[in-house]
Amino acid sequence: MDLHTPTLHTDRLRLRPFDDADADALYAMQSSAHVLRYWDAPPWTERDRAVKFIAKCRQMAEDGTGARLAVDRVEGGAFIGWISLTRWNPDYRSAALGYCFIEDAWGHGYATEAAHAVLQWAHETLDLNRVQAETDTRNVGSARVLEKVGFVHEGTLRQDCVVNGDVSDSWVYGLIRSDWSSETTGTG
Repeated sequence: MDLHTPTLHTDRLRLRPFDDADADALYAMQSSAHVLRYWDAPPWTERDRAVKFIAKCRQMAEDGTGARLAVDRVEGGAFIGWISLTRWNPDYRSAALGYCFIEDAWGHGYATEAAHAVLQWAHETLDLNRVQAETDTRNVGSARVLEKVGFVHEGTLRQDCVVNGDVSDSWVYGLIRSDWSSETTGTG
């Protein structure tokens, strides 16, 4: 089943399917050790990874397993990151939320705004019952984003990741249909 990757608009953001022109900005973000310091994989060292990532985004939509969207600021149109809804399972009405943003976008509410837009689309389009997300326990900013859009902390995966020799735990968050409110502002 082809899962149509939408174009979504908020007051400050445009979320859209990736295109080949995004490769340089995507590589710049994903190759930053600082941006990925809490990530479950090391920074990219080859630009070709960005090309493969974009191809994987298209494949994911064609396979019907998820949607990954590039996020641009409306003002100026600059790429500031991506957000995804992956592991979509129509039988269980479940999916996983993930995102990554450039450092300059941190602390401005963009991730919260983008997450709210994607969740609104997903609940209306995919009839989701549950969305899950995970974040490194050291990444308090990401945990705040999840909580702002209604996720509930459900537990800790101990020593879940090893990146560059550093062992870390992950928090698991869940958002079930009865927790979801489309009235959440999605900003701040």
